[in-house]
Amino acid sequence: MLFSPNDWLPQAPLEPLSLDWLTTAHVEVALLRLDQIDPLISGNKWFKLIEHLNVAEQSGAKGIISLGGAHSNHLHALAAAGKRFGFSTVGLLRGHSQETPTVKDLQAFGMQLHWLGYGGYRARHEAGFWLPWKARYPDLHPVPEGGGGLLGARGCMPLKDQVCEHLSGLGWSDYDGWWLACGTGTTLAGLVLAEAGERPVYGALAVPDDHGVAQQVDSIVTQAGLSDPAYELIDACRGGFAKVDPRLLEFIEQAESASGVPLEPLYTGKALLALRQQVEAGRFKKGTRLIFVHTGGLQGRRGFNAQP
Repeated sequence: MLFSPNDWLPQAPLEPLSLDWLTTAHVEVALLRLDQIDPLISGNKWFKLIEHLNVAEQSGAKGIISLGGAHSNHLHALAAAGKRFGFSTVGLLRGHSQETPTVKDLQAFGMQLHWLGYGGYRARHEAGFWLPWKARYPDLHPVPEGGGGLLGARGCMPLKDQVCEHLSGLGWSDYDGWWLACGTGTTLAGLVLAEAGERPVYGALAVPDDHGVAQQVDSIVTQAGLSDPAYELIDACRGGFAKVDPRLLEFIEQAESASGVPLEPLYTGKALLALRQQVEAGRFKKGTRLIFVHTGGLQGRRGFNAQP
């Protein structure tokens, strides 16, 4: 890989979030706008890829092979990065061949796609899963689903530094914790490692318990040797991954109208609604200041909006 991932380290804006239910509770929230770092390589996905790309570069790989679904924000960011920075990408996709806006982009960005079916995709955690793919693509470095694992978490640790650099622009001297949506738990784990117990990290689970987020976070924290992590996972999936309901969609519409911040229903919308529920339940004392990580994912709204 001729490209070094450290050649591009985008900075995300930090801006106040003004909503009436926050004002009423005297809770302040600042948005880390990862959705604004780039038109295509947006959200937390780039940060989860950085350390994986460093390993690929050090090993002499010519590109990346990874996994995701037909609306995958991870594969979208990976394919866009490959096209922009000149490395090969291969995507192993869940289910059977279908055309979604995301899939069309992956193809336009030059990613080679393989559809695994559903059973084949479920096998991704089995011991021998990568062997045939490594044989077929010996020059590519495999990256787990979503850019996960300890490497993905380490890539997210610098987000704390970005927030600290921008606090003064809000008139803040400090903050009390983090709030973000969790799909794999990788970004949350990175923030937990960065905080090292100093401040809590709250993860709004966008997926059910059987997706193993808690186990993945525990594994990453254990591998990193952190003995006293400060985090909490809060159910926000509203009945299942990709499940939405009229209450959620109404909330997103109201929040977007009031704040001007675009949301999507699978991650950021669910996370913000879960935060409102916790705030209105009196979870946070007056004067609490939280960093809400806008993890992006807006490209996936196209496929959702297109559904009947």
